[in-house]
Amino acid sequence: MANTTDGFWLVKTADKKANVKGAAYLDMVLCSKTGEINGKLWDYSELTHGIYAPGDLVKIRGSVTQFNGNDQLRVEKIRHVNDNDGVSVTDFVPTAEYSGEMMLGQVMNIIASVKDEDLKQLTYALVKDREKELLFWPAAFKLHHAIRGGLLYHTLSIIRLAEGVCKIYPSVDKDLLMCGIIVHDLCKIDEFQISPAGLAAGYSVKGELIGHLVMGAVKIEMKAKELGINEDKAMLLQHMVISHHGEPDFGAAVRPMFLEAEILSQLDTLDATIYEITSAVGDVKTGEFTPRQWALDNRKLYNHGRKEVAPKAELE
Repeated sequence: MANTTDGFWLVKTADKKANVKGAAYLDMVLCSKTGEINGKLWDYSELTHGIYAPGDLVKIRGSVTQFNGNDQLRVEKIRHVNDNDGVSVTDFVPTAEYSGEMMLGQVMNIIASVKDEDLKQLTYALVKDREKELLFWPAAFKLHHAIRGGLLYHTLSIIRLAEGVCKIYPSVDKDLLMCGIIVHDLCKIDEFQISPAGLAAGYSVKGELIGHLVMGAVKIEMKAKELGINEDKAMLLQHMVISHHGEPDFGAAVRPMFLEAEILSQLDTLDATIYEITSAVGDVKTGEFTPRQWALDNRKLYNHGRKEVAPKAELE
């Protein structure tokens, strides 16, 4: 049985398509602070219904149904918001729990603690170049940390995990590990096209053709030459960037070949997995299973209810 809904949504994607009979429909991804839903507007006419693009805030009347085990919103009426609605786009954007300014300050504190002056100078310069974008940039288009501010949130989470690793294993080069973590995803800023609301709306041409790993390695090399940084130290950061996806099947140019590169790769995967599991389980009631999660080996996940979902992490 369909559930009726009448409310406001942020358009993340909007594509005009045709069904098997040639009739036009609008296929959308709609989001609020609590999640996303696929929306379908059948028998779509630009003249009748209007034109919609990523970043638009809309009011929709429709019904929520199930399709292939997932919720889908069948749109009956849609319009752009107006001043009388009294809503703001920021009210509907899934956002990191901490401000960009606070998270960037934390990263800068970590850089300041680095003892190796070459690594410190190189990492600081790379971050400083992207300071403005880092305040709001997401970490992904659809998967983990695909939220406003998600890139810094993901980076800080890995830093905190790595701090624990460094306490247990004194053989780890903490300076190298921290700097590698901070720069490993910086070129996601070049990889995505961003909507006015600060969410990834798609991939840039460079993102599709080159990707953030290769772009990141190139940026490190260029900045190191500009600053006169030791080439061998820059090369270590480059390796950490191009290997942090672990396996070539997952986009890595090479596998991790030293300890800090392996730790970065493992912690990157761990943080992404924790985020995806927590987000998926948060959408179902205690004692229930999620739909199969294709990004997690097509597994169903169980909400045991023993812990409050998505507790606020301590970053300070």
